[in-house]
Amino acid sequence: MTIRVLLADDQALLRSAFRVLVDSEPDMEVVGEASDGAEAVRLARERAADVVLMDIRMPGTDGLAATRMISADPALAHVRVVILTTFEVDDYVVQSLRAGASGFLGKGSEPDELLAAIRVAAGGEALLSPAATKGLIARFLAQGDGTDDDRDPARAERLEALTGREREVLVQVAGGHSNDEIAERLEVSPLTVKTHVNRAMSKLGARDRAQLVVIAYESGLVRPRVE
Repeated sequence: MTIRVLLADDQALLRSAFRVLVDSEPDMEVVGEASDGAEAVRLARERAADVVLMDIRMPGTDGLAATRMISADPALAHVRVVILTTFEVDDYVVQSLRAGASGFLGKGSEPDELLAAIRVAAGGEALLSPAATKGLIARFLAQGDGTDDDRDPARAERLEALTGREREVLVQVAGGHSNDEIAERLEVSPLTVKTHVNRAMSKLGARDRAQLVVIAYESGLVRPRVE
């Protein structure tokens, strides 16, 4: 199966470099290029893209707005957005995850990392390493003081639909642990963990693992540690 990739960046030179890299892979192809967010949304629909590499800062409709538009469109439910940013972690990245992005990648990443990111996103997984997840949480998802005032009541109510085991798994996901790590911690099989993760995503309306992390913290189910 060929992964259909859409490039969204206002710098033509950068898009060209990404195109050469992506098209060099036998399981990928670039199906379009966009210079702003509005064009990215249109092309995602017209070209049946699987993954959009989205620059977060573009003129006109920026990457954040475009990501939100893609996530809100039922016809684009299969599209995964990977945010490209000059900074490894910044407030825009968190907003992008909340808007529905599957993860983020620094523009200074190695070519192999970019290609791996596309494959991870296309597979429906979150592009958040344990270190990135914890850094993200520590710096931005925990901007409040950790009291109940920081909780999103609507998010908290939705957690009531989860079983006890699904909550346990969600806590582990929010900690940045992989399915194999969670399976070892809870003494169950990785397949069982995957089932619980998928059910939690369905019940909470999360597109992927990245959104589960955001929901876990915004609902108050998990509280950030202050180092």
